Amino acid sequence: MFRKLLLLLSVLALFSCKNKEENTVQTTYIRGQIINPTLDYVIFSKGNIVLDTIPLDENNFFEYSTDKIKAGLHLFSHSEGQVFYIEPGDSLLIHINTIDFDESLAFSGKGGDQNNLLIDLYLKNEKENQNLPKWYSLSSEEFEGKIDSLKASKLQSYEEFIANNKVSESFKDIALSNIEYDYYSKKELYGAANRNTPAKFSDDFFNYRKNIDFNKDELKFYYPYYRFLNRYFENMVCTKYNENDVIDRNSFDYNYKKIHIIDSVVASDSIRNRLLRYNTIMYLFNAQNEEEETRLFEAYKKMNTDIKYLNEVEQVYNASIQLIKGKKIPNVLLVNTENVLNELTNVINAPTVVFFWRGQPAIQHRNLHKRASELKAKFPQYDFIGVNTDTHFKRWRDIVYKSKYDSKFEYQIENLTDAEKKFILRYINYVIVIDKDGIILDGKTNMFNLDFEDQLQAFLNE
Repeated sequence: MFRKLLLLLSVLALFSCKNKEENTVQTTYIRGQIINPTLDYVIFSKGNIVLDTIPLDENNFFEYSTDKIKAGLHLFSHSEGQVFYIEPGDSLLIHINTIDFDESLAFSGKGGDQNNLLIDLYLKNEKENQNLPKWYSLSSEEFEGKIDSLKASKLQSYEEFIANNKVSESFKDIALSNIEYDYYSKKELYGAANRNTPAKFSDDFFNYRKNIDFNKDELKFYYPYYRFLNRYFENMVCTKYNENDVIDRNSFDYNYKKIHIIDSVVASDSIRNRLLRYNTIMYLFNAQNEEEETRLFEAYKKMNTDIKYLNEVEQVYNASIQLIKGKKIPNVLLVNTENVLNELTNVINAPTVVFFWRGQPAIQHRNLHKRASELKAKFPQYDFIGVNTDTHFKRWRDIVYKSKYDSKFEYQIENLTDAEKKFILRYINYVIVIDKDGIILDGKTNMFNLDFEDQLQAFLNE
């Protein structure tokens, strides 16, 4: 009897210790330093949910701790962003130089080795994808041989890492998914490049499609997986056209087909909603027909189940249909470098190109102004108005003066909330071309398009 009682007490004690360990709150630390910072803070997110905004100290160090983090992929942002993996109890150190963001990103501390493997895979993928087009002319067997070799090299690195490090099954799945879905993505790119020559494909070239998991919620914000899904669905839409059809990927027909295919294939609400959101916004950004935009938006509303995404897409839609050719440019309050308010419609005195810019990253606003200056020299009939979308007046004015931009044509938005309802400001590279009366000639174009100069000339000839 005593032995049975002792055994029972031992078992209870064992379970008690185990439960205490399982219920122990583990604090997770994320620390680091930003070299050449472009902002005075960093942001940590889980998917599209911001966990915290952390200020940099006087030496550009940051520190974040929490006892609520869950194992998985998170996002680190400082003008640019990168995904990292973390588990409760990790103590991660991050080092970044913004001049070479991804290439300089290095991790150390507990959890650092895992993230160095992921960033190494990411950089290899990006370099390989840049060089991939030179292989599109190969036969499918030759192309497969090339990318099989790349995949084998990464799998070897992964196996060596696993053999020397104790890691969770969750991390293993993420690392393998990185390798697997980037490999699939390369095949989809080859498939798209050779769509009009189907005889090039071996009988088993697309067999990998049988292995696709469209519902990996833990990867819904992971670039290799999400990028693959979009490429796959683009190719699926193309199968709805004849072999030699010219396909306009910005057209209503193409995008209407695409969101219906996504809706019919992806069972996961979160992944489906994210794909639908992205593709609908991309269509609206390029669309030029109000009736078609409305039809696609109404179809999107029936498919989407995320109210936050719906509100975001609806705002883009409402702005988009106001930027159609022939409409008056939406009016907003602007402030000039002398801190004087004026309305946008009042500063238009000639055919005008309106472009939007932010203070960071600096290379972006420099390239935009350089291009505007080049175009002004070729087309003196046009004014080129730069509209800043930041909220810090003095910082914006300092940039204008230090960069020697022509302050006569530089403005900052006075009420950003109002302006975001009227313009698609998150897509900062787009520009609006208007006539001297403020009537839109093209409300969604880009100064860097190959045909933009032809557009400007054509508008002058009308």
